[in-house]
Amino acid sequence: MSHRSIGSPRPAVSAVVEMSELIELLEVVWERGRDTASAAPVSSAQARVLFLVEANDQLNLRELGRLLEAAPPSVTRLCDRLQAVGFLERHPGADDRREVLLRLTPAGRTYLERLRDRRQEVLAEAMAAMPEASRAALATGLADFCAAVAKPLRLPAPNSFTTRTA
Repeated sequence: MSHRSIGSPRPAVSAVVEMSELIELLEVVWERGRDTASAAPVSSAQARVLFLVEANDQLNLRELGRLLEAAPPSVTRLCDRLQAVGFLERHPGADDRREVLLRLTPAGRTYLERLRDRRQEVLAEAMAAMPEASRAALATGLADFCAAVAKPLRLPAPNSFTTRTA
């Protein structure tokens, strides 16, 4: 990756370029981690489903489709495959039995733990080669970046409410 000055006239553009390069490299690392995390590796799309279900504790198919920006038949097929390998389970909704709620199984949670562990091992090796000050700055910046990216991927808590004013 090239080094660009933070004080440059267009630091946001520079950061976007750097982040794009980083994402391309991480995709390679992520795939390596995914393939070694389990005897039954899942596709990238299936891994996204697992991460979203985990982040929201449980989801219904409609909410998952909205978060993935995917058509209902595609979402159903993804969930079928994850259920077949034992990573996802479906339950009828408490209020509406036509609603299908998705939850991770213990095997699904174990898969995500192993996947994260493998990915973190690879990242730790790479970060060990960085100067300490750079690691600290990266950790701070990435925490803020992750919060900004994750916010639209989490549904509001079921008991949360919005105060409306006239």
